[in-house]
Amino acid sequence: MTGVKDRDVRQKMAGRGRLVPCVCLGLFGVLCWVWVSFASFPDDQLALEALDAVDRGAFQPQSALSEMEFASVSSYTGPGNSDRRSNKELPILLWWSVGLFPHFPGDTERIDCATSSCLVTSNRKVQLYKRTASIIFYGTDFRAYEAPLPRLRHQTWALFHEESPMNNYFLSHGPGIRLFNYTATFRRESDYPLTLQWLPSLDYLLMPVAVSLEEKNRLRREGLAPVLYMQSHCDVPSDRNRYVQELMKYIQVDSYGKCLNNKPLPEHLEDTATATGEDHNFMNFVARYKFHLALENGLCPDYMTEKLWRPLHQGCVPVYRGSSVVADWMPNDHSVIIIDNFPSPKALGEFLKLLDGNDGEYAKYLEFKNPKRITNTRLLEALETREWGVNDMSKPNYLNGFECYVCDQENARLAAERAYRKAPKKNKPPQPKMANNAHMGCPLPSPGFGHVRDLPADDGWLQIWPQDYWQSLDQAEGLESLIRHNESDPSLLWKHIQNIAVSRARGKH
Repeated sequence: MTGVKDRDVRQKMAGRGRLVPCVCLGLFGVLCWVWVSFASFPDDQLALEALDAVDRGAFQPQSALSEMEFASVSSYTGPGNSDRRSNKELPILLWWSVGLFPHFPGDTERIDCATSSCLVTSNRKVQLYKRTASIIFYGTDFRAYEAPLPRLRHQTWALFHEESPMNNYFLSHGPGIRLFNYTATFRRESDYPLTLQWLPSLDYLLMPVAVSLEEKNRLRREGLAPVLYMQSHCDVPSDRNRYVQELMKYIQVDSYGKCLNNKPLPEHLEDTATATGEDHNFMNFVARYKFHLALENGLCPDYMTEKLWRPLHQGCVPVYRGSSVVADWMPNDHSVIIIDNFPSPKALGEFLKLLDGNDGEYAKYLEFKNPKRITNTRLLEALETREWGVNDMSKPNYLNGFECYVCDQENARLAAERAYRKAPKKNKPPQPKMANNAHMGCPLPSPGFGHVRDLPADDGWLQIWPQDYWQSLDQAEGLESLIRHNESDPSLLWKHIQNIAVSRARGKH
């Protein structure tokens, strides 16, 4: 994503709506090695070590949550929701990532979803509360050494992470992602997929070409390069600058921003906030180029951002590297140039020169602007059926949509538990469910050009991103160990990591 989006989700979420219809139901569980039991249990049956780890004052009967806290909570009834329970009877969803929360007034709100209702809060004093059924984490902010421990048997964990894989490689390792029971990520395999989060609508793609080919050719004759590169986020795991630098040997590229800069932005565009948005002046400026180098900051299946969709919207051709399966989502099979389809930057540069000099071949990449030339049924169906919208007030946003997904899943699971306890011979217990690598699973970063073995030992990229990737695996295994041993103190993470390393050295891990 853009530099703004890579690290700061707060501003983006500030104005989200609250009413969320959600229609998915299902049963889920947690890791068998955590000895997860979905049976409810009285407060006094919690393990004593759990009580020793926290302020005992936080662990109180239900009446500890004052009437005032929930009395002021607004209620929004979703279609098909006949849940008439009072706020005191509803399961609680706890947002652990307080930086993202609240995205509605106050620290607690009742949400009435498609089939059921819940209370959503950021108040951590309910962490050990019997009614707190699920804890929701924002992936960028998730830290193993800050995890809510001990992990209680009656609670599930939910992950919301729509941002770059570079923000937290912890989630790309099996021991890390398996800690979560629900996921909302950019991967299509996640429980609540956010794959097309940067594509507002089909109409966005069908917008007429902003700058005609004739005008682009005129600008080319005046000296404008055929290729645009605009980037100020330079040190990233995809190592995109290394590739672009090599490509620049074979074709003219106008490079703006802080990375590989060879041309200044006009003064009215120097504000980076403008350069990362869709300001009218900015959009007109970049639309003059035939090709946009669209290289994501991290490489992962289905991770696609505005770097891809914006050129398509404007009628420019993206030269793309990011999602290895990007072709699955393109309007047709001739709308994007995929860098990894070329054996070298030289071969790509020669191909771009060929298209630059051949209007007929170049124009084929823009034929998708005609609705009849959009042939990708997967793309069309995904846009048609997704329940959330992008800048669409007629639909919920995906943050609140995921909350409702978790809410409905929790209520379904709790109902199944009650039915099983009441008639175990007649009803089956809820089946365990946990995420797997397909819900995130991003690969080890590799050099943008060349082989890692050829890089000098003091290479800046080499010293940062491969180490970050493997260190995140250590932390994932460490947290897994903390939970397996029912630890209450997350600061013991480093001790567990050390023990795992020693065990592995001795061939016992």
